[in-house]
Amino acid sequence: MKHTQGSYITGYVTVSVKGNHPELFFQSCIENDIHVWNIKKDSEQHCSGNIKLADVKRLKKIRRGTNYKLTFTNRKGYPFIIRKYTGRKEIMISLLLSIALVFFLSNIIWEVRITGVPKDLEKKISKQLTAYGIHQGTWTFSVEPPSDIQQKLINDIPELLWVGVHQKGTSYILEGVEKTIVKEEVPEGPRNLVATKKGVIEYMYVSQGLPMVKVNDYVEPGDILVSGRLGIPEKDEDKKDDKKKDKHFKLVAAEGDIIAKTWYETEVTVPLKVKHELLTGEHETKYHLRISDLDIPIWGFGTPEFNDIQRERDTKELYFLKWKLPISIIETTLSEKRYHSVKRNKQEAIEEGIEQAKKELQLQLGPEAKIVSENILHETTENGKVKLILYMSVEEDIAKAEPIDQGD
Repeated sequence: MKHTQGSYITGYVTVSVKGNHPELFFQSCIENDIHVWNIKKDSEQHCSGNIKLADVKRLKKIRRGTNYKLTFTNRKGYPFIIRKYTGRKEIMISLLLSIALVFFLSNIIWEVRITGVPKDLEKKISKQLTAYGIHQGTWTFSVEPPSDIQQKLINDIPELLWVGVHQKGTSYILEGVEKTIVKEEVPEGPRNLVATKKGVIEYMYVSQGLPMVKVNDYVEPGDILVSGRLGIPEKDEDKKDDKKKDKHFKLVAAEGDIIAKTWYETEVTVPLKVKHELLTGEHETKYHLRISDLDIPIWGFGTPEFNDIQRERDTKELYFLKWKLPISIIETTLSEKRYHSVKRNKQEAIEEGIEQAKKELQLQLGPEAKIVSENILHETTENGKVKLILYMSVEEDIAKAEPIDQGD
């Protein structure tokens, strides 16, 4: 039984032997390591049995020099089935065309599904995807990698906080998260405006409330800039009288813009020599067919004559119906790059450091803040780098709403 396992896959034939004592011929086959099974003796001069297709040549060698007559009466197994159909060109052509059609249809986008976002944002994403060439009927090889699509959507649709792009068979599934704009909670009811930072008042506009400071006053964090208590008595009045009069004061929600000059100390280090990588625009594209761990070149042979090369790889998975095949097409872009060295003198490094520090501080404070001046407190040069400690003046809104405790 062990010797006959898999015989249908490799193929086997039934051999009819005619001659005197035909069973002796099969005995000779067994002695020569040819496995024979289902041996039947039909008559004194006739015997039949099965042997593997691979042993037919050895069988013929054994027959030479004997008086036995061999006839192959039956053929079974895949090799004979394949041979039968390969001999019929119309069937083979139809089969190959059918496989090619199914393969082609399996690598077309049939569905683009967007989840996790409101309907209005879903329509906006769908319109943007269509502009990228991602819609029903698109050939998957013409679509950019999911990571590039994600980055484009984030850049082009400000309402998106995050988006994930996944390809599952013939479907592209996008999961998005809408950006939630968190507004600073303004305390309800009566409130004061207090200082959040040290500074000198540069500009004031009070739409509601009682100003407690004026332009050019120096304030500390926590100082009341605009009071929500209208009609506050003078500071030199008796505290007991204050408490009595508070009951008759009108409490309002203080509102206004208080711009003050504030100061920041920052540190920045700038190298005197910088090395940049620049792409020249020259590039070549190669394609490989990957089968398991084997890469077979199919387009773009040879090595480009570039001194320095930047490689970018994009792998396109192949599908047959819903199943991912162990075959993929790899597109490799070889771009020429050159290294560009820039040497700065000390003054240029200082100017670059100041600009860098300004940009970092602006990002920290937001677009509404205005950097008005900068001074160098300390400057050192060592190990090819210039280290600066800067003192910067900024004009910004320092007011923060703070509720009035009406129980006081």
